[in-house]
Amino acid sequence: MTERTTIRLPEDLIARAKRKAAVEGRTLTSLIEDGLRLVTTEDRKPGKTKRVMPPISKATGGLRPGIDPTRVSEIQGRDDLEYMKRMKRFN
Repeated sequence: MTERTTIRLPEDLIARAKRKAAVEGRTLTSLIEDGLRLVTTEDRKPGKTKRVMPPISKATGGLRPGIDPTRVSEIQGRDDLEYMKRMKRFN
């Protein structure tokens, strides 16, 4: 049996979640459900989460070409794509 509920989340988080769900061809509900299952699993070991930083060019020491540091959504979008690539390796 499913239950309907209302949650309040930051707009940027919802936007990223909707993009991710669309890219994966699934609903926002299924994405949220999988996330909740992941964090509520009993055998989950508490630990530090790895912070993802913007990609750094080793050649020049700055951001990769084409990345505008003033456009946070661009950096978040690239982070989302890299996250999805990593997750596909585990499926």
